[in-house]
Amino acid sequence: QVQLVESGGGLVQPGGSLRLSCAGSGGIFSFDAMSWYRQAPGRERELVAAVTSGGRTNYAESVKGRFTISRGNAKNTVYLEMHSLKPEDTAVYYCKAERSRYDYWGPGTQVTVSS
Repeated sequence: QVQLVESGGGLVQPGGSLRLSCAGSGGIFSFDAMSWYRQAPGRERELVAAVTSGGRTNYAESVKGRFTISRGNAKNTVYLEMHSLKPEDTAVYYCKAERSRYDYWGPGTQVTVSS
């Protein structure tokens, strides 16, 4: 059974940094595109960053210059490095992985930016 698990969330002060990770299991060692989404209370779920199997990346305008998405050596992993965090970044962050045009989602990890 294919599963995704996120880790690295937590509480951080404004201006701080966090690094999220996501790894697949269940016999899947390589995904196609992988991405990070987030959803804050009362807001729509939004794409934060994405990376293709070929290494192309794209970011939401609100995080450009602050966040970096990258693939691990194991192609079932993806990371999101977050810097200069703002209270507006507070949300549940979800990992999404695509394989054979099927989307897999992790359960999410909470990121809270507060002083």
